[in-house]
Amino acid sequence: MRRVLFEGLVRRPLTEAPPVADDDALAELAANVDRAARRRLGRSLSIREVDAGSCNGCELEVHALNNAFYDLERFGPRHADILLVTGPVTRNMREALARTYDATPDPKWVVAVGDCALDGGLFSGSYAVVGGVSAVVPVDLHIPGCPPRPTQLLKGLLSLLEAS
Repeated sequence: MRRVLFEGLVRRPLTEAPPVADDDALAELAANVDRAARRRLGRSLSIREVDAGSCNGCELEVHALNNAFYDLERFGPRHADILLVTGPVTRNMREALARTYDATPDPKWVVAVGDCALDGGLFSGSYAVVGGVSAVVPVDLHIPGCPPRPTQLLKGLLSLLEAS
């Protein structure tokens, strides 16, 4: 037992390597998102995230957008322009998602984040799952991945702003 305890104190913890810090590329991507939002909306972009029943993998990446590294809050608070929906829509979240969509002022976009938001993913066919986000509300953009990385989320948002 002592040997195991000692090895645990001496050995480094097993963790995933942090993302490679490419500050210039990230700053350029963030500036492009801000510029596109101001050109399209005349103001900063605001996002309302809805977890419709996910495994929380996508939420971890969405929440990373708010950390000091990605700092999505720099674009300023506003009413929601985008509903960022994660996970397959579960039966108990169907009405909540529909009501959130109805309460969001126009113009608005819906972004389905992750593979589960597309068609229910591996939860598809479950008695508790309605399906993907498009089964409840219209979807303007799907960002694939399980989960997609924060930079993929920013690139997806930029493509939505530039295409619309």
